[in-house]
Amino acid sequence: MDWILLRGLTREQAHWGDFPERLQASFPEHRFHPVDLPGTGVHFRETSPDTMTGIREVVRRQVAHIPKPFSILALSMGGMVALDWAQHAPDGEIQNLVLINTSSGFSPFWQRMRPGAWPRVLRLLARRELFERERDILRLTSNREPPLELVKHWYRIQRQRPVSAGNALRQMTAAARYRPGRQRPMPDALLLASRGDRIVHWQCSAQLEQRWLWTLKLHPDAGHDLVIDDPDWVIRRLRDWLAR
Repeated sequence: MDWILLRGLTREQAHWGDFPERLQASFPEHRFHPVDLPGTGVHFRETSPDTMTGIREVVRRQVAHIPKPFSILALSMGGMVALDWAQHAPDGEIQNLVLINTSSGFSPFWQRMRPGAWPRVLRLLARRELFERERDILRLTSNREPPLELVKHWYRIQRQRPVSAGNALRQMTAAARYRPGRQRPMPDALLLASRGDRIVHWQCSAQLEQRWLWTLKLHPDAGHDLVIDDPDWVIRRLRDWLAR
């Protein structure tokens, strides 16, 4: 089985760290393909669309070579792209859907991004001192004190493939405008959320669970970037769900 991995706002495939390798070791019969959203990673010189539809269509073209059906595991805004994709995909294109700490227009805006996070995110995106900015982004998205080597890694990513302020704004606009359709795109999907998420309230995932009777698993204390805070927990939940 092939999997597409999608990251969130202004983040690229290198921000997964060793998580794709952990997945590969845990599921050797599967193949995992981290894919960058437009305006990030290998596409950092491109202009990101400012709608979820536009972002989704760019990503679909990027993965046209991957055999279908494939599955999608997506974090944060990547989850919105994946959900929009699932609702517009031809029958049989997407086999499994795993959404981590994502949100949608089904939830009120103060849950989609918690009020205390808005000013911090805007200040961080406007901050010029790169090392301090990446450290503070980690401190906001993770509930574990980030090791210095991880901060340096994120700093090098941004130095090598900087996300422009314009692309960050366009991604934020696409996320804020996103409203999924009412139809359930799949009989089941795995929703993973963190009770300790200080950016997106876990009730956003609970809303999707209640609306479409999907499977929700809650982590007791991890932050928004669940794959950094507890990657082994994510892999265990995924293994249990795939064995259903």
